[in-house]
This record gives sequence, structure tokens and C-alpha cells, in this order.
Amino acid sequence: MIALNVLDIKPFMKHFLVGNTFDAFDLSEGSVTTFCTFSIDGTYMKDFDDSDGENEDPGRACIPWARVREHVFSLMRGKRTPLAFKFVFMLPKKAVPRFLEKAGIAMDASEVSGLFLNVSFRSRKLMITTGTSLKMFTMDRTVDNAWDSYVQSFLKSRGIAAEKA
Repeated sequence: MIALNVLDIKPFMKHFLVGNTFDAFDLSEGSVTTFCTFSIDGTYMKDFDDSDGENEDPGRACIPWARVREHVFSLMRGKRTPLAFKFVFMLPKKAVPRFLEKAGIAMDASEVSGLFLNVSFRSRKLMITTGTSLKMFTMDRTVDNAWDSYVQSFLKSRGIAAEKA
């Protein structure tokens, strides 16, 4: 796990709320605090999509950020900056095998419970932290280190300046 301070918040927020930079991630949970706190449970409600015939991935556990982003933007839009927000993103389950392969990690993807990216804002500071969850106990930090490197490269490749906290 690493913690990164985002150095320039305004361009990050454009990537976060307007652009599609984070659309590849699933939203596990989120909250936005303005005049009250709005909480988002990112559980993917398959029955809702099934009723419209639009079920994009029946194996998906969490909702894609792309489906929620505009709603979150409407909560944050305005003259005043939110007091706080926090979002927990996951790499979609179907992307885990490719991540492991590209990182050269010989592990079955079913052993990975989640690869997380946490975005939090409080007291005018924006922080990104990484996290991993495996279904087995291991002292090996290979997956953790690979995920940390991936997130840092992901941010850098999109021009998001961040430094280790």
C-alpha cells in the first residue's frame, strides 16, 4: 500500500469528474459531504439492468464508475467545494488476469479478492491510496508492489502529479 498526495487538485478533478480517466474502474463505495453526506453503495444491481435488457456484465459485482460519474459530478458541482469525499475503486474482476500477466505474476486471478484505488479529499487535501486483498495469506508483497507501481504509472501517464505522502 502506498499513499500519494495529489499536487494539483483542479486538473485531477477534471480527470475524475469530467473526463473518462477513471471509467475503467468499478466503484465499490463512495461518499460526498456538502450540506449533508451522500453515500453511494457501489453494488451492481443486475435486476435493474436486466429489466431494460442492458445487462453489460452479469459477473460484475460493482457498478462501473462511468455509470455513476455524472451523478457524482452533479453532487459536487457548484460554487462551493465539498467538505469531503471518498471513493473506493476496484479494478474489475475481468481485468485482474491481464494485470497479473503484464506484471509477470504467476498467480491465479481467482486468488485476488480486489485491487483497490482509494480517492479521498478532506481539509483541502486530496490523497490516493492503494490496497490489495488476496484470498490467501502470503508474506509475498509482489502483488502489492505491482499494483502500487501500476497506479503510479497510471497517474503519471495521464498527467496527474502526485507524490508519496
